[in-house]
Amino acid sequence: MIVTETAYSLDPTSLLDSLAGTDDLLIIQDLDGVCMALVRDPLTRTLDAAYLQAARELDGHFQVLTNGEHIGSRGVNGLVERAMGSARHCQEQGLYLPGLAAGGVQLQDRHGRIAHPGVSTEELAFLDAAPAWLNESLKELLRQAPYHLADRDIERLLASSVLDNPVSPTLNLNAFHHHWHDHPALYARIQVDGAGLLGQLLDRAAAQGLAQSFFVHYAPNLGRDAEGHERLRPAQGTAAGTTDLQLMLRGAVKEAGVLVILNRYYGQRTGTFPLGEDFNVRQAPASLDALLQLAVERFDPRGMPRLVGVGDTLTSSPATTDAGDSTWLRGGSDRGFLTLVQELGKAFAQDNRVLYVDSSQGEVQRPGVNAAYLRDHPRDPWSALDGITDARDPLRLNIIFAGGPRQYLAFFRELAKARQRG
Repeated sequence: MIVTETAYSLDPTSLLDSLAGTDDLLIIQDLDGVCMALVRDPLTRTLDAAYLQAARELDGHFQVLTNGEHIGSRGVNGLVERAMGSARHCQEQGLYLPGLAAGGVQLQDRHGRIAHPGVSTEELAFLDAAPAWLNESLKELLRQAPYHLADRDIERLLASSVLDNPVSPTLNLNAFHHHWHDHPALYARIQVDGAGLLGQLLDRAAAQGLAQSFFVHYAPNLGRDAEGHERLRPAQGTAAGTTDLQLMLRGAVKEAGVLVILNRYYGQRTGTFPLGEDFNVRQAPASLDALLQLAVERFDPRGMPRLVGVGDTLTSSPATTDAGDSTWLRGGSDRGFLTLVQELGKAFAQDNRVLYVDSSQGEVQRPGVNAAYLRDHPRDPWSALDGITDARDPLRLNIIFAGGPRQYLAFFRELAKARQRG
């Protein structure tokens, strides 16, 4: 156990024992980088069958919250079916991962029933057409200076990079980072050009009367600017920075998804939905403080479960303000929901836990945890967490899985077994 303002631990044993005996437990978990390694091409991802069975055993106490999607050619449901058998078997046995995808606008139960609450047919049509436009625009861009790529290389790269997710079309730059590993300036240029193409998609949406429908999500990012727009994390040297540029529906942020999940948790246990049966992320407040206040006002403390948030995407980078003062830019797609889990614990006097999985050991370059330094310097852990968190970060990571998804999977499977025994 590491002794700081809030203790960090590399050993989840005591937490496992505690969670095994917690009746009102709700685990809210990200997917990529947590229960499966990060890969350059999402089509090569795999899910562990024993993990999926454990998730089934934790029915009622486990929900996913991801910016990926359940459905589509690159959706997680296809991974579930390949790991567990046919779609029919997964539907009948309830083996799909329940929870929210696409940042919170895609709702699924464990039998694979899908809904997109709060999303209009016009928005769905625009999203459906976006990947083809993005593919053609990027193809033309890559034929020109400074890239001058051959068509065969362009087709190969686009096959891995333009993700036709039904409600969150994405430009994934991992294949470009690998292709230009000896030419970092070209990768840095495509990162900027790619962001420009996503900006053009927003302009096209506005021209169709959908100016308030979408935003661009960068993963990882450097938090939000004064206007509320996410900051792209620039490539630096061999560091990839932002690798995923997603066209998302407004309101599709994970922290709002926490309230949707809790609202449904209350409804399933009491028959009453504190925020209304049809509450969705697009109706949720925009700020973390407002989300917390809504929860305090509407959720009965007697029904509030102990929450465990699990994620892998956090960033923290030093910066200088216009006045010359030192500050930190903190972001990452898991930061908001993990922070809300932490703050809900304080507000409702619950021993909520924040779990961080080091996903840097996959094919995608991320800041990693220096576990040896962390063990040897219990009073000064920050150098071991460089690029992830810092000494003044209000978010505290209670358990760090330095062994990455493999270590977390072992913990998750053992937790499911322990709760079954209990």
